[in-house]
Amino acid sequence: MFGLGWQELLIILVIALIIFGPRKLPEIGKSLGQAINGFKESTKKATEEAKKEIKDIESNVSSDSSNNNII
Repeated sequence: MFGLGWQELLIILVIALIIFGPRKLPEIGKSLGQAINGFKESTKKATEEAKKEIKDIESNVSSDSSNNNII
């Protein structure tokens, strides 16, 4: 995970706990998780749309090449 070991993650967690406090930390974690999920959904949709466009282009190219063989 990003090349971080457990020691680095522990240090980051302790610093975040000191800066934000124990009451605010769960809210920050929740919002961070929601942001990551939103990013994953967006990239999944973009990937699906790109694959669909590629298939459409490939089908158009293959139909064009078959039409050229008839002429």
